[in-house]
Amino acid sequence: MDDIGTYEERRFPAFRHPTLDTLELGRKKHHIPLLLEVDVTEARHFMQEFKARTGESLSFTGWAITCIGRAVSEHKYIQAMRKGRNRLIIFDDVDVSIIVERAVGHSDRASASLPMPYVVRRANTKTVKAINDEIRAAQTESLGAGEVQLGARRKAYLAKVFTLMPRFMRNLLVWRRLTNDPIFAKKAMGTVVVTSVGSGGSYSGYGWAIPIGIHPLVFALGSIARKPGVVGETIAIREYLSLTVLFDHDVTDGAPVFRFLRRLNELFEEGYGLDR
Repeated sequence: MDDIGTYEERRFPAFRHPTLDTLELGRKKHHIPLLLEVDVTEARHFMQEFKARTGESLSFTGWAITCIGRAVSEHKYIQAMRKGRNRLIIFDDVDVSIIVERAVGHSDRASASLPMPYVVRRANTKTVKAINDEIRAAQTESLGAGEVQLGARRKAYLAKVFTLMPRFMRNLLVWRRLTNDPIFAKKAMGTVVVTSVGSGGSYSGYGWAIPIGIHPLVFALGSIARKPGVVGETIAIREYLSLTVLFDHDVTDGAPVFRFLRRLNELFEEGYGLDR
């Protein structure tokens, strides 16, 4: 009897190499992870009512970005980046990087779903509706063959050359500058990253993601669970988002981070930005 069984061997996709680079660089960051529960009952109820009334779905991630953009703009130091050994760059604008699933391919070949990076620029100045529409547009944006980032036209041949380079050359030409030049980093990847892993539905369990990233501020939107919570003097069934936050201990400390998180929690709980 064959102990191996059947299997399939495929070429490792070259476009995964930058992802591996990012994971390796992220492991070297002095990120401190925080696992939180945030009451998002009001926002969830509004989104359900909005869909029933208009037939249109609002992006939960888009709304979360609105809250994050506002909170970060009020505590800008939380997204600071180091410039060399002795300088910090503190940006006014909050540029949020997300991943958008896109179907790529050609009419004569089967398309595949690929995660594509997209940066919501100046998220702190945009409404929930504006960010929602921007994300929806990114999901259907025309994409040239070989392009690697939505919202930023990258020459296909340059992208291909980059992914095929040996790692030391990618480090020398791109990653070293990205980790040492805040202006270049903001232009290329924004100042904050938000990843979503299953926040679109509710269930009785909990789920916190522990992401790895190179941004100074990293968010992971996990599961949404229904459970009893205290509202005023009563106990009611509420919906809680499992939220993971990574902050860069090189540029900020615990007390400022908790002031930022307190404000972020207020925005989440009140359903900030959702018109009633």
